Amino acid sequence: MESALNTTPAALASVSGDAVDAIDPRAFRNTLGHYASGITIIGGLEGDEPVGFTCQSFYSVSTEPPLVSFSVMVNSTTYPRIRETGKFSVNVLSHEQHEISNQFARKGTDKWAGIDWAATANRNPVIADTLMWLDCDIWAEYEAGDHYIVIGRVNEMSSADWHTRQPLLYFKGQYRHLRDVEAAAS
Repeated sequence: MESALNTTPAALASVSGDAVDAIDPRAFRNTLGHYASGITIIGGLEGDEPVGFTCQSFYSVSTEPPLVSFSVMVNSTTYPRIRETGKFSVNVLSHEQHEISNQFARKGTDKWAGIDWAATANRNPVIADTLMWLDCDIWAEYEAGDHYIVIGRVNEMSSADWHTRQPLLYFKGQYRHLRDVEAAAS
């Protein structure tokens, strides 16, 4: 059976050997933009003040124990404030919340202005009307290039009846909805 992948030597040469050192960061980012992902807000409480940032790089790691992970730039000014607390929340945004994603992605603004939220039992902020949420303790952190990989142990999560919305997706540099993906597939 012939593979549908372009595996000619010329195609493989662009991703093998010394060529890896020559990968343009912008081209790398554009290529990875073809991977659709959800959008999250990673949050914490510094004293009584909520802090947080938009994060696209989030995933499940383990079910026993329940572990999740996210990646954050090493030059983030918000993550060190969350790290100091040893815990965080993950708010998976619903498709109606693209403005919240934009608000939390901006530097130097009050990211929580106008945001309806409540604290978990572990004192982490949960944003109203999200697709789902998790409350975590920091389990481990690893430096990887220009990012930290943070692993969290889940302590609490939204209940099954919370999950009634559609996800906010990010694909090719734009917010997307499941209906966009379904229409493109038809």
